Amino acid sequence: MAKEISGFIKLQVKGGAANPSPPIGPALGAKGVNIMDFCKQFNARTQDSPGKVLPVVITVFADKSFEFVIKKPPVAVSIKDAIKLKSGSAEPNRAKVGALTVDQIKSIAEEKMPDMNCFTIQSAMHMIAGTARSMGVTVKGQLPEKV
Repeated sequence: MAKEISGFIKLQVKGGAANPSPPIGPALGAKGVNIMDFCKQFNARTQDSPGKVLPVVITVFADKSFEFVIKKPPVAVSIKDAIKLKSGSAEPNRAKVGALTVDQIKSIAEEKMPDMNCFTIQSAMHMIAGTARSMGVTVKGQLPEKV
């Protein structure tokens, strides 16, 4: 029989850097989860991507046990990594801070596809291009038509 779920916790944690300090400690402590057990498991599973921001969804069960799913880095973080930005533009409609090629958009879309709510790579590319535009990053090249 399946365990009874008592709640979900969504966090963004740097890979290999989970520790009991805020925001992780208070979020897990409020649900009664063993904080050090989560930190050890998370750090072990993310040691191959140190320093990358990774969203994690923790399912907490009624008996205080848990399991978690680690997702791919957010699109904004991937865009900043692809063109070596520190942050997006403060005025994205006026001040442009970089440019992203269609090939870079496609590689980000292929990486992020399992976590996105679209069915084709073309739709994912359009979503990523929209995120880039809202960050003040121009898109060089022609995106494929949506199917």
